[in-house]
Amino acid sequence: MIEAKRWTDVEWQRIFPVRVLPIRNAPSSFIPMAGSYRVQDRSVRFEPQFGFSPGVTYESLFRTSTLPPPHAGANEVPLSDRHTVPARRHDPTTVVSSVYPTSGLLPENLLKFYLHFSAPMSRGHIYDHIHLRQQSGKEVELPFLEINEELWDPTMMRLTLFIDPGRIKRGLRPLEEIGPALETGKRYTLEIDRDWQDANGARLAHSFQKAFRVGPPDRECLDVASWQLRLPQAGSRGVLSVKMGVKMDEALAQRMIFVRDESGVKVAGRVRLFDQERRWELTPSKPWPVGSYEWVVEMAIEDLAGNNPDKPFDVDVDVFDNVENKLPRRETVRRFELHSLKRQISRMTPPAR
Repeated sequence: MIEAKRWTDVEWQRIFPVRVLPIRNAPSSFIPMAGSYRVQDRSVRFEPQFGFSPGVTYESLFRTSTLPPPHAGANEVPLSDRHTVPARRHDPTTVVSSVYPTSGLLPENLLKFYLHFSAPMSRGHIYDHIHLRQQSGKEVELPFLEINEELWDPTMMRLTLFIDPGRIKRGLRPLEEIGPALETGKRYTLEIDRDWQDANGARLAHSFQKAFRVGPPDRECLDVASWQLRLPQAGSRGVLSVKMGVKMDEALAQRMIFVRDESGVKVAGRVRLFDQERRWELTPSKPWPVGSYEWVVEMAIEDLAGNNPDKPFDVDVDVFDNVENKLPRRETVRRFELHSLKRQISRMTPPAR
């Protein structure tokens, strides 16, 4: 055991993995949990990075055959144990507070949904509680990219849910053999069932449904130069508004559009999206000072289909060789100035005769 204290977490993961029971009991989806190991009082302790979730079953293995010499036990059966963390008893209060995109008309090549909850949720088996149904009620078969490393934000209150890209990009086998997850002209419902547990082990207060219809796919680059800025009044806490004209990825637009002052400091304030994520607004925390500003859009920003200003998400394999090979720009900048109200009025008032 003294020697074992020098082993790395990577070595311990190979010897002593701790893992969540796989999605729909598929053995191939077993992967170790993230965490750290330490040796104490002749025992090994595993401390998970994100904590254990109530109601979730975990399995631990101890593989003596993978121990480094001279500790290895040849061909020995691993020691294993399964444990389900008891669910806490709480009255259900957590709800699905919103789902993005908010529009009722979505492109056939929609890339993702964002599910927002009113309180932190639990990890594990999320795809058992999310359903995409056709208008007939029939469930769409495997529409989502099901991965073990669930895409939660740090608060565990927002989940990113990807449509399987293999059923979006032209030329890929899933799209050719199974077809798109969403089809133009059809209606669908995204359903979240109430058996999904929050971080306290309580079910959702009620189920959630988002009905929508599907329009044609969108495969055009974003034209940021055509976006229209409406400037606020200097000295006020007026809104800076940007009319984008296309439905944007809400989470990326929140983070990748911002304003810098002439010192290069981001203007603090509240960012919100309106008009089905086609209009971006910044309400500053403090009144706008007179001065020069930069309105900035990072080039990694995307619309609902994953298109950004440099390239579309879905490049047809037949024309791939004709796409220009270039380094993407990091951001695009539009400069503007805010003047005092007195100066602006004097500019608009005709000279006395």
